[in-house]
Amino acid sequence: MPAISSDKPYRVGRSRTGLGLFATKPIKKGTKIIRYFGPLLDSKKKKDDAIENKYLFELNKRWTIDGSVRENVARYINHACKPNAESDVKPRKRKVVIRAIKNIEPGDEINYDYGTDYFKAYLKPIGCKCNACEKKRRKKRAEARAERLRLKARQERKALKAEKLAKAGKKTKKRQKLNGVKVAKVNGHVSI
Repeated sequence: MPAISSDKPYRVGRSRTGLGLFATKPIKKGTKIIRYFGPLLDSKKKKDDAIENKYLFELNKRWTIDGSVRENVARYINHACKPNAESDVKPRKRKVVIRAIKNIEPGDEINYDYGTDYFKAYLKPIGCKCNACEKKRRKKRAEARAERLRLKARQERKALKAEKLAKAGKKTKKRQKLNGVKVAKVNGHVSI
């Protein structure tokens, strides 16, 4: 892992998804946090176009940054559906800077939206693990649990009601026998 000087407002640390970039100092909204860099790949060259890794950052249809180099600390920034930073892409300068779109407190993980293509290719198949998606999943699980409990309670009430009706029916037959009344069922009808 690359050494990061203490004057930087971030550090690499453990995240829910592996490694992530975390704020060590307050970062104000609009502040440039870090530059995303690496070798430039030209899609018109077959050898460059054949490179596949998760750290490719497309600048435009022709140029892509290969951010897989270890010195590129920005590669540790994870995806979030509700991010606190965004990528500021300057295709003419062939440069990408990550900028805060919210105030970020020390200890908060720095994250940005990787975009639809990356999401569909890499995150959707395994399930997004960002805070917003985890919160949605927890809410759905809680709702499903509550629905199961509600249905179980409803079934128990129905069973109890059926049991009471059955007991009431037996008591009525007993009373009728005690009073000497003959009860006969003919074709589903009760006759006395």
